[in-house]
Amino acid sequence: MTTTTAPLIEVTGLRKTYAGRAVVDGVSFTVGEGEIFGILGPNGAGKTTTVECVEGLRAADEGRIRVAGLDPVRDHAQVTGILGAQLQESEIQPKLTVKEALELYSAFYPAPLDWRPLADRLRLTDKLGTRFAKLSGGQKQRLFIALALVGNPRVVVLDELTTGLDPRSRRDTWELIEEVRDTGVTVLLVTHFMEEAQRLCDRIAVIDQGRVAALDTPAGLISRAAGSTVISFTPSAPLDERALAGLPAVTSVDHKDGRTTLTGTDDTVTALLTLLARQHVTAHQLRVSDATLDDAFLDLTGAGQS
Repeated sequence: MTTTTAPLIEVTGLRKTYAGRAVVDGVSFTVGEGEIFGILGPNGAGKTTTVECVEGLRAADEGRIRVAGLDPVRDHAQVTGILGAQLQESEIQPKLTVKEALELYSAFYPAPLDWRPLADRLRLTDKLGTRFAKLSGGQKQRLFIALALVGNPRVVVLDELTTGLDPRSRRDTWELIEEVRDTGVTVLLVTHFMEEAQRLCDRIAVIDQGRVAALDTPAGLISRAAGSTVISFTPSAPLDERALAGLPAVTSVDHKDGRTTLTGTDDTVTALLTLLARQHVTAHQLRVSDATLDDAFLDLTGAGQS
């Protein structure tokens, strides 16, 4: 649900260095009000440092950041009134119960959400009397998401939203974030789950080595993959390897357990079918699918290359 209003978050030329090394090096992006904006990148790419600067937890060495027109460092008190955050690593007082934590955080805001439906939505109701120290990792994660949302923020920053959650909790949380966005809340999401980014995000910035390698919709990023179409089949007879490699727009040919997999484009599919007919080869269990966000991510960052 990308909006056409003025950006709620503006990051321009952000630079942050540690011990003389640029961890974030000229990052720029904007996030529209009511948008779910994702940040993807390999470990150590500068994702968390970027959002910590947006939150006002770190001061940028260079560049300009605005959240609803406010400087998150200079106007920190005002920004914390409209911005909720679920940090990558968080702790609260170990003896606090879930209920006490939700009541405490609610008291920080002038118009908080009713925490009871939020706790129920995140499957925390039966843990309200449990002390924080006794919660499992997944339960702690769900509590931190609730604490990020309980203040009824205009913008929420979620760093590794569903790390440690089981598949059911992960999908429940995705639905909650979609519901939150539908109320007009802007979401800045840092994640390494490609399925999560592809489902939730309106746009994604891929950050690699401290710089924005690409910024587009999930579909736009996928279309940039070296092979935007994946074709797999089991041939009834061997095919000429040079003929496969020479098909239009083919970017890779792999063989495993008797199956052949090609990446390319729609033109590759048409040419492959012609080749199969010409060589009187049947393609058993033929599958044609689009490339995934994983494919685009690997192409953009070089992750996984030796």
